[in-house]
Amino acid sequence: MTTDQIILFSLFGGVFVMLLWGRFRYDLVAFSALLIGVVLGVVPVKDAFTGFGHPATIIVALVLVVSAGLVRSGAVFLITRTLVDSARSLGSHIAIIGSIGAVLSAFMNNVAALALLMPVDIQTARKAGRSPAKSLMPLSFATILGGMATLIGTPPNIIIASIREESLGAPFKMFDFAPVGGLTALAGLVFVALIGWRLIPDREDAGKKVSDLGQYIAELTIPTESKLIGKRVAELGEQAEESDVAVLGLIRDGKRLYGAARNYTLREGDALVLEATPDALDEFRSALSLKFADEKREEHLNAAGDGLDIIEVVVPETARIAGKTAQSLGLAWRQGAVLMGISRKGQRIRSQIRKTIVEPGDILLILVRKDSGPDVIDWLGCLPLADRGLVVTADSKVWLAIGLFAGAVLAASLGLIYLPIALGLVVVAYVLAKIIPISEIYTHIEWPVVVLLGSMIPLGAALDTSGGTALIANSLVSLTSGLPAWAVLTVLMLVTMTLSDVLNNTATTIVAAPVGIQMAQSLGVSPDPFLMAVAVAASSAFLTPIGHKNNTLVLGPGGYHFGDYWRMGLPLEVIVVAASIPAILLFWPL
Repeated sequence: MTTDQIILFSLFGGVFVMLLWGRFRYDLVAFSALLIGVVLGVVPVKDAFTGFGHPATIIVALVLVVSAGLVRSGAVFLITRTLVDSARSLGSHIAIIGSIGAVLSAFMNNVAALALLMPVDIQTARKAGRSPAKSLMPLSFATILGGMATLIGTPPNIIIASIREESLGAPFKMFDFAPVGGLTALAGLVFVALIGWRLIPDREDAGKKVSDLGQYIAELTIPTESKLIGKRVAELGEQAEESDVAVLGLIRDGKRLYGAARNYTLREGDALVLEATPDALDEFRSALSLKFADEKREEHLNAAGDGLDIIEVVVPETARIAGKTAQSLGLAWRQGAVLMGISRKGQRIRSQIRKTIVEPGDILLILVRKDSGPDVIDWLGCLPLADRGLVVTADSKVWLAIGLFAGAVLAASLGLIYLPIALGLVVVAYVLAKIIPISEIYTHIEWPVVVLLGSMIPLGAALDTSGGTALIANSLVSLTSGLPAWAVLTVLMLVTMTLSDVLNNTATTIVAAPVGIQMAQSLGVSPDPFLMAVAVAASSAFLTPIGHKNNTLVLGPGGYHFGDYWRMGLPLEVIVVAASIPAILLFWPL
């Protein structure tokens, strides 16, 4: 083993350990590894940032923007509102919404597909009077399965197509993944709809709203000769934090003031609008010698409807608030919003809410000024758990948006135009047709994924150039010596699938795809079936909530525990292997 190989193996090992630990976000970990590789000389300086202009990186970014355009045009809502019905049985509902999710995921980012359908699924469950836990995990799995069917359905497929182009001279086309990925997804969907959802444990708290936390909105008045007269509302912050109370606003002369009220000077007779538990409220009242304006005004979560709204959101790992507290983020003074409750894996956090570090998968209950909910959600980078009245362009542009996208897909599939160019033209057309404002283009790109890809691609290329991938491939071939080629293919798939369950599937693919090519060359067979095996396996992260972003997103709303995923995920992964290996051998013979 050469010095370069030792350094690169150490770097990749460090990346995998850090990703598994989860203390630091994956884009920071990958970018740090790239810089270390450049400093140590294993990644040439001239190649350090080639990954950011790589076709795979560009395609991933463009697909996200196109997905946003399809949503904004109303195309997705046209489908969901027509087909989803709360009167159906649970099995039928899962089959239909799962199929919708799978089809959407084949042509748009699967995280975006889940984000669109999750509020629909939760609202349907509430109307039907059942827990969303029974349908959210199946929906997550369905959107993951659907991404296997096309080139743009999931980042692993895009990466594998690019690696094939670099190694073998030509990339996979748009629908080259469909025979294997499509059949595998279909087999998985049948299992999920008929059997899989029955394996999910019942969670009593899964269907409850975070608004059941027991917080109160109350009004306390400034009495005559109070020491607070003449002070600004903002100066009450220290005592409010100590008592675990949030100051929402001020009532003066019958007029409610929110947001800017923190800069007002207090007068006799002013009423502070506060949010707190009864005990915390009483502590704050006693500490500052305040009085209740009217005993009848203390009402359970009664703020919505009088200048305020209450929204529920789920926190993805890329959210601005993930890993931070509402207090440190400045949610109150930046956005005029108050974090009122946190639900984590079905458990309610009831005290020191604004000082609690928010984790991916948490559900947040937030009090916002009337009609400011969408802006607050976008600023936080969270996903709504109910219809938030998203802006949709004129209905006449639905078919224009669909037609432009379909034309680009067709042109790219026939080889008439290079896929990144085709998607780029769609984005330009969407802007010119005012389907999506130019100011929103960059907000829809998931920049951490772009940084991850841009950082890992040069590292993967360096590992391949140094002979590291050949070393791994030869080791696997030696371990499976004497087995038929299809059995070696299965081993590669199982190894890749295992890594994808606990690590980022993009990082797994960048390493596993070149290894698959090397293994095929060592065995003297076609590399295409090995690449297809890596594509399916890298997308099959069903055992844990950390294997795929979609699994993390449903963790909080479903009230799931870490160990709940394998109950449906393990048999599903067995079915994936059982369905995909014969399909690979049939459509991509060795």
